[in-house]
Amino acid sequence: MHSRRALRASLASVSLAALAAFALGGCESGSDGNAKSPASSGPSVLQPGMPGEENRTLSAEEAAEQRAEDDTPNSADVSYVRMMIEHHQQALEMSELAPKQAESTQVKRLAERITAAQAPEIGAMKGWLTTHDQPERGEGHDHAAMPGMATEAQLTKLRAARGEDFDALFLRLMITHHEGAITMATDVKSQGNNIQVEEMADDVVAQQTSEISRMRDMV
Repeated sequence: MHSRRALRASLASVSLAALAAFALGGCESGSDGNAKSPASSGPSVLQPGMPGEENRTLSAEEAAEQRAEDDTPNSADVSYVRMMIEHHQQALEMSELAPKQAESTQVKRLAERITAAQAPEIGAMKGWLTTHDQPERGEGHDHAAMPGMATEAQLTKLRAARGEDFDALFLRLMITHHEGAITMATDVKSQGNNIQVEEMADDVVAQQTSEISRMRDMV
């Protein structure tokens, strides 16, 4: 498990597009006597509030100190876990078709690995929500807009496909699906506050990056 010091260090290395991480990196670069002022420690950070609460604007230093002392989940953490449950569920739905419809043994084995990895992750994420007294579904979020999700039309086509046609469509849809999961995981690593959620996101990035490489070799 990452230490909180390692957590802050990992955030500082995230790209400039991750505003919170960029702010923390700016905080560490200050070395003069006014390092505690927002002007010298980097830009302010917009901190997502818990569901139902307003966002707060913190200085870079305040954000770093708060992250080190308190990893209470914020709205970004909760939203990520909810979305990733549904994201994983669609991957399982797609993978369950492979044993009877795929022609390639490699595709069948890939589908088995996806199921073996993501089914337990769904259970862990549901447990996380229960631990933090959060319902599995929130209000006002369009889960169909999640990155990488296959459309109903694409799923219908996949359900009807057989043999090589299934293999090609499955790989194309699953590569896109995995890329979407990585985007979501990268986002929560910069916007979230909970260490356990960041660790789950790290696992998603590592596992699905590897599988994308494997699938591209199979196309």
